[in-house]
Amino acid sequence: MTQAAVTTDRESKAHDRSVLAKMLMKAFDLWMVGNEDQLALLGLATDNRAALSRYRKGEPLGANRDLLERAGHLLAIHKNLRLLFPQDRDLAHQWMTVRNGAFDNRTPVEVVREWGFTGLLMVRAYLDRARGG
Repeated sequence: MTQAAVTTDRESKAHDRSVLAKMLMKAFDLWMVGNEDQLALLGLATDNRAALSRYRKGEPLGANRDLLERAGHLLAIHKNLRLLFPQDRDLAHQWMTVRNGAFDNRTPVEVVREWGFTGLLMVRAYLDRARGG
């Protein structure tokens, strides 16, 4: 592979991670989750507000497998909510911060904060089942 091809591939991947960052920030804004919850959802330290600031400015997500997997699950959750509540965007956007009996009367964000990556998978699996998928 030529140096130019390697550089182009790196730039393409960085661009893709930048798009992911912007999409996540938009979802977080729609869900109205605070900075600490955003960091917890991303699996980042709760004092790492600089990362959120960078992502909001369009900088790419780090090339970290855990972070990229979390991003994928969070965007799948967002998609599931849009598909489950197509006529009620407010409900779709509030869902992550509303207490849910399926999660022992905790919010989905609280489940992720408490259980970490496993909690994220629990929330996504719940929505996948609700969609029949």
